[in-house]
Amino acid sequence: MTVTLAQPPLRATSRSTAEAEVWAELRAEAEAALIEEPLYAGIIQATILDQRSLAQALAYRLAHRLGDGDLARLSMRDLCLSAFEADPQAGAHAVRDLVAIRERDPTCRRYLDPFLFYKGLAALEAYRVGHWLWHQGRATLALHVQSRISEVFGCDIHPAARIGSGVFIDHATGVVIGETTVIADDVSILQSVTLGGNGKESGDRHPKIERGVLLSVGAKVLGNIRVGAGAKVAAAAVVLQDVPPHTTVAGVPARVVSRLPVGEEPALSMDQSFGYGDGI
Repeated sequence: MTVTLAQPPLRATSRSTAEAEVWAELRAEAEAALIEEPLYAGIIQATILDQRSLAQALAYRLAHRLGDGDLARLSMRDLCLSAFEADPQAGAHAVRDLVAIRERDPTCRRYLDPFLFYKGLAALEAYRVGHWLWHQGRATLALHVQSRISEVFGCDIHPAARIGSGVFIDHATGVVIGETTVIADDVSILQSVTLGGNGKESGDRHPKIERGVLLSVGAKVLGNIRVGAGAKVAAAAVVLQDVPPHTTVAGVPARVVSRLPVGEEPALSMDQSFGYGDGI
């Protein structure tokens, strides 16, 4: 799913990366890892090398991490694979999410590591399964997937939320994304970020995050408000009003502390500094 919020495109090299290229590189990395760590060889073989596609490998991995007594691994694998195969863009989304990590996380040197171990990627791809179920009218299973994501990865994403591709959820611990949240492409979200409601209102009550936004550690964005394209929300900020595009906001409550050049891409640079400027 590509989420568009009527904004100019942001550069992202991941958009041009073909699924076949990433799948081939992931398999090559898996083959090298067999030699590097023989004790993990069986898991790598079963998860990646025995699978015929990125979608199958992803379904297998998610099933082994999310399957439990209520919904066994085999059933979870079939469920995940059904979701990925039903969406013709699923492979492209997974690729853009993988490449986003490779481009933005300095600790990531190969696709294999986030594919096997990173909670943020697993939570995001599992959310996509729950989102598909939600729109199939299968709310019970969708909420089961949401619950398992929360239990296993410490990240709570409502299946009705709308999330684009090329999204990087770093660490994932403590991230909460509410039901009517909309997140555009190429957004970066760090740990303990909350995209929540503001009170007990019903209906459309959660934030709208435009393309290229960086949500720093512990940021709280509350209510049906908009964070403009290319904006930066500083660590621990509490945002209660709209954020203009290409600005940095900080504080409690958050206020504009600097303006960013239109060409700057905070979600890609991951620069969490406040910068300088006169504000508004």
